[in-house]
Amino acid sequence: MNQNIKSSRISIIIPAINEAVNIKEAIATTQPSTNIEVMVVDSGSNDGTVEIAKSLGVKVISSFPPGRAVQMNAGVLAASGDILLFLHADTRLPTGFDEMIRTALQQPGAVAGAFKLQIDASLLSLRWVEWGVNVRSHIYQMPYGDQGIFLTKEVFQQIGNFPELPIMEDFELMRRLKRVGRIVIIPTPVVTSARRWLQKGVFKTTLLNQIVIIAYLIGVSPERVRRWYRREKFNRL
Repeated sequence: MNQNIKSSRISIIIPAINEAVNIKEAIATTQPSTNIEVMVVDSGSNDGTVEIAKSLGVKVISSFPPGRAVQMNAGVLAASGDILLFLHADTRLPTGFDEMIRTALQQPGAVAGAFKLQIDASLLSLRWVEWGVNVRSHIYQMPYGDQGIFLTKEVFQQIGNFPELPIMEDFELMRRLKRVGRIVIIPTPVVTSARRWLQKGVFKTTLLNQIVIIAYLIGVSPERVRRWYRREKFNRL
């Protein structure tokens, strides 16, 4: 592990497509902070996402074809920092996140980390979702992308970058990371949008997420899993 981690630059990589509603607030939560760079990796937005990001003075790069894994890998290629933080456009960072990340990566055996999850809606059912996510993250060391995954660029390249899958790229990254070291969960939460739970319903979304994981683990192709997740007809599987 880099002995100078305490002073390392953090590159915050935000993959986006049509996130005009969220991108300003996501970028705002990266400030104030020390020795960071922020970049939005856009994949064809037509709603003003790029213009908003540029107006806030952050680096914007384009990445094609669309796909979160492809976008995040493209961001790493353009990143100048020794630490990488992958931030979803609808997730907000806590104050002091930069020092929390540097401290976490100095822990013995730590190779990566993420934050506790908080969902920005008041439904009681979402408190159960948060509880389940946070138990999974601590016990099984399997945080997902909406928790703000971070690691050093050195480790990221060592494990082979994000696998360029149409879905489950964060799940697969975590599986690889667990083989090489410990994943630290910072107890201060990031706050993520409830939109995907509210659109489909909390129970349906949670159930679908579990089915998708099982399907992936038993060998259903990621492309078929992605179609399933997007609620295409089951007979297309």
